[in-house]
Amino acid sequence: MKEGILMLKRIFCLSMALLFVCCSALALDDFDLYIKQYPKAESGECIVNDILFAEQNAPDDNNRVFYEIFVGSFSDSNGDGIGDLRGIINRMDYLNDGDPKSGLSLGVEGLWLTPIFLSPSYHKYDVTDFYKIDPQFGTMEDLQELIDLCHQRNVKIILDLPINHTGIENRWFKNFCNAHMMQNEKNDYYNFYAWLTPGDAQPAGRVFSRVFQQNLLYESNFSDQMPEPDYDNPFVRETFLNVALHYLNMGVDGFRFDAAKYIYMGDNTKSAQFWDWYIGELKKVKPDVYTVAEVWDGDGVIDRYLPFTSCFHFSGSQVAGIIAETAKEGDVNRYAQWLESYQAHVSSVSDTARPTLFISNHDMDRASGYLTLASGQMKMAASLYILTPGSPFLYYGEEIGVRGSRGGAASDANRRMRMLWGDGDTVQNPRETTYNKESPYTVKDFAPAADSLLTHYKQLIMARKANPEIARGTVCALSFPDTKVGGFISTWEGSSCLVLHNTTDRTRTVDLAGVTDLSFDTVSAVIGVGQGSVEGTCITLDGQTTIILR
Repeated sequence: MKEGILMLKRIFCLSMALLFVCCSALALDDFDLYIKQYPKAESGECIVNDILFAEQNAPDDNNRVFYEIFVGSFSDSNGDGIGDLRGIINRMDYLNDGDPKSGLSLGVEGLWLTPIFLSPSYHKYDVTDFYKIDPQFGTMEDLQELIDLCHQRNVKIILDLPINHTGIENRWFKNFCNAHMMQNEKNDYYNFYAWLTPGDAQPAGRVFSRVFQQNLLYESNFSDQMPEPDYDNPFVRETFLNVALHYLNMGVDGFRFDAAKYIYMGDNTKSAQFWDWYIGELKKVKPDVYTVAEVWDGDGVIDRYLPFTSCFHFSGSQVAGIIAETAKEGDVNRYAQWLESYQAHVSSVSDTARPTLFISNHDMDRASGYLTLASGQMKMAASLYILTPGSPFLYYGEEIGVRGSRGGAASDANRRMRMLWGDGDTVQNPRETTYNKESPYTVKDFAPAADSLLTHYKQLIMARKANPEIARGTVCALSFPDTKVGGFISTWEGSSCLVLHNTTDRTRTVDLAGVTDLSFDTVSAVIGVGQGSVEGTCITLDGQTTIILR
């Protein structure tokens, strides 16, 4: 009975969304409703087959579309309601089937797994043992199988490494507490964590918690369940370096570093110096290791870390970021100028860091809350951030409009809702979830639909692969007068392609003659609500549509 009610709700929501789109199209004077037609696989899934691939092959580098997976919410392989590594393995054909031209899989080129180590929490950022996979998620053998499978399909895999803190159940913290209880200053763990005694003055802006029944305080800026190591101690540095080296030796391609600016709370200079050393040591073992840091701050602070690692660009994300702003019928000329400036700035600061755009992640409200599916804004935002240089990150479920927001409950679990497969997958929401407005759409609903958000993402990622200049080239923004239509030329190794977006709801024609001396006459892809064409130097593009020309 419950399943029947849910099915009726989904049918109603899909019908209303289609009615909204149809009515919106009928209200437009300039172009008619246009839905692409794709051949179907035996499963009923659309096969994207309208992307023209360039002749040159892309190198095996880190300029990839990464897919963030909150592991416990993604796919459950054993019926316990918790997502696991085997679930990801089972879903690899969905993520990447190994054929960039198949038109069937989503096509992501990298996976970021949130923490998978032994931990008592649902989120696993309070690690008990960095050398054990949490049994809820599987085994070390499962991880090795996933690594091998990813590499067979040219997918890189990075692990979330939260070394700013551990959990209080970690044996290193227990050794630390025991060493102080025994007053054994020669014990290696005596100074493993930053500590004070109750009579000491606490440094401003830092939080300390008391060890039960001991005159001992430990630094705990995030939670009293997360003690923070003292990285002035060489033994601590060596210990956490060995953790990363262990997983590099297994074949992991790199790491996402959680809370990177808090290694030394309130001291970005020392924190940046630490990452310079730490990542430098990793590169001695794996020169092409990919690292990306969470430095949730303004550009001035991020600049301190960019010389050593890529960093997420937070100011471009979320509801107030320029991606969402532009997707809502914003001026693409302004966005293109910003993108050119952003790329140039990253390149000026670092030889190795790459632009890293995204619209949401596991610490943010879901993008579908402020960029709606029916309005087409989710599609437009996807086009804006996926078709950029470097390594854009897609948060799992974004491709089907999974919902979730922290809300009055102040629970981040609400931002980590389960992936909706629609095929009987038993994965459930995290145990601390209070959000009750789950999306009615599933992968099963969207996979057969040529105009779905899922198919849109498949087109975008395939088009990005088909035009390697987009991921690797130098962006040159175009400036068209008296229109919001805009874009850029991306040039790499002597070859150029043009990316043009129309975020408005009207068909527009722009003339390249006044903005560039380069000529583009071959359509590689048209992605969005409508159609696009080129005639001479003039490009005609329907509303909420993107065109890529060569």
